[in-house]
Amino acid sequence: MTRAITKPISFEEFIEWYPNNGMRYELHKGIIVEMPPPTGDHENVIGFLVEKITIEYVHLGLPYRIPKTGLVKTPDNDSTYSPDILLVNHDHLVHEPLCNYLSTLIQAASIPLVVEVVSTNWRDDYHDKFGDYEEMGIAEYWIVDYTALSGKRFTGDPKQPTITICELVDGEYQITQFKGNSPIVSPLFPHLNLTAQKIFDSAL
Repeated sequence: MTRAITKPISFEEFIEWYPNNGMRYELHKGIIVEMPPPTGDHENVIGFLVEKITIEYVHLGLPYRIPKTGLVKTPDNDSTYSPDILLVNHDHLVHEPLCNYLSTLIQAASIPLVVEVVSTNWRDDYHDKFGDYEEMGIAEYWIVDYTALSGKRFTGDPKQPTITICELVDGEYQITQFKGNSPIVSPLFPHLNLTAQKIFDSAL
């Protein structure tokens, strides 16, 4: 992950600067960050999860969609993230003043779920994004570490591929971790028939 600009900037400056070059960028505390280029296994995991999540919300008849790209802006105006998977409540978009502004969302009611698939920037997923998504009030946040790339405090000792599901309860994330053949338990999709290992295997 490379720092494209070191001078703190605002969200408005970030949007004005954002280039149309096929790369993904985020704003972290006023600093523009170029996201790591995608790898085949990383994209396979994302594609697999998009398929499974889509089946769930279509089956339940929920007004959800997963845009190809989308940004989540924090209330403090100095951080804007581009989640690997952004589940959007389409019915709530009429309340989003920045919806057509590089597909930017600012309200937790519009975002039932965000998923980050871990890559070299894993510290952002477990620290900055965890804290900001929690503060925003986003109901559910998944961190999918399919290669046990992050630290031992997140994946165990010895390290194992791990899925961390964060559920917002009384304003704080309650964390549950899944490994191996553990069935995934999602508060948003209680009938999800999926194990952690199936997600890890989708990288192959």
